[in-house]
Amino acid sequence: MNNKYSDILHLPYQKSKKHPPMLNSHRAAQFAPFAALTGHDMAVREVARLTADKVELDESSINRLNEKIQLLKEHLLNRPRVTITYFQHDEKKSGGAYVTTNGYVKKIDDYQNILVMREGTLISFSDIFDIECHELFCDEGF
Repeated sequence: MNNKYSDILHLPYQKSKKHPPMLNSHRAAQFAPFAALTGHDMAVREVARLTADKVELDESSINRLNEKIQLLKEHLLNRPRVTITYFQHDEKKSGGAYVTTNGYVKKIDDYQNILVMREGTLISFSDIFDIECHELFCDEGF
């Protein structure tokens, strides 16, 4: 055998007295794949995520929604249960998505033009697309 390490090839392994052995989890980290473009994958997904444009309601639809909001104000002490479809603006991109929520109306703030749900959701009047009421009094104008 003409190997230049043949003189030490069969010697027993000697553990270092200065350095403790490396943990397997640390050893594995040395061979982990290198991600040169950290966050690139998330950025591509964000760009590909679709948002919708807000639908502009016509005058009759706006009047109908105002009537429903007025009826809810009149029966607010009954804590009416409603289903509201509204436009939720996207925090990162232009546009947003239409969301439907079910719950009880807690408060209607005419000063800020918002409807407050019992679970804390704040809905701007201008973002409301539709309101469905689930109470008996709703037959009056819904």
